[in-house]
Parts: sequence; C-alpha cells; structure tokens
Amino acid sequence: MRETVGEHHPTCRLRDVLDRVGDKWSVLVMDLLGGGPMRYSELQRAIEGISQRMLTLTLRSLERDGLVERTVTPTSPPRVDYTLTPVGQTLSSQVAGLIEWAGRHREYVAASRLRYDAS
Repeated sequence: MRETVGEHHPTCRLRDVLDRVGDKWSVLVMDLLGGGPMRYSELQRAIEGISQRMLTLTLRSLERDGLVERTVTPTSPPRVDYTLTPVGQTLSSQVAGLIEWAGRHREYVAASRLRYDAS
C-alpha cells in the first residue's frame, strides 16, 4: 500500500520551493542568468512571450527566494542588473540540465501528445 502524501509529507513541505523552481518563467530566467548578469530589458528581449508584468513578478519572486540579486546603479536613467546568488548558481546547473532534456525530447513529447489525442 502506498503512503498518502499529506501536508506533513517531506514532498509537500517542499512544494513552495518546487513551485518556484518549476515555474516556466523562473526556469527561463535562471537559465539566462546562468550566463552572467543581465539587465531587465535584456531579459525581456530574450524571453519570447513574457509580459513586462510577469517578468517583474518572476524576478521579484526569485529575489525574495534568495536566488537572484538585483543591483541598482544610480545613473540617469538608473541601471538595474540581475545576477544569480551563490545558491541560485547551484540551481542554475540543474535548470540547464532540465532545459537540455526538454530540447532533446521535445519532438518525442509532441508526437506522444498527438498519438494520445488521436486515440
């Protein structure tokens, strides 16, 4: 008999962290920042389909979780750079592996969906 996964199960206690690191926008931001610091506008141009609001919310959440650091340089206009924290860097390598896996298996998943939907 399988164990019930309730709120006190270790997996459920990790859910808030897994929700953050598994979010599609967070994964893409983490992957991009794995290549080094980027400005907000660079991130927005690099992530097709992300709205300004969603990018802002994603960056704030990653910053709140201690994975991304925001640095403001007082120029006119102010320059804002984002970079991974040391803990964010440890996650970045894991995210890169996930993205690599998705790229290798994208066509397989698409074909599987078509077969499933046709049946």
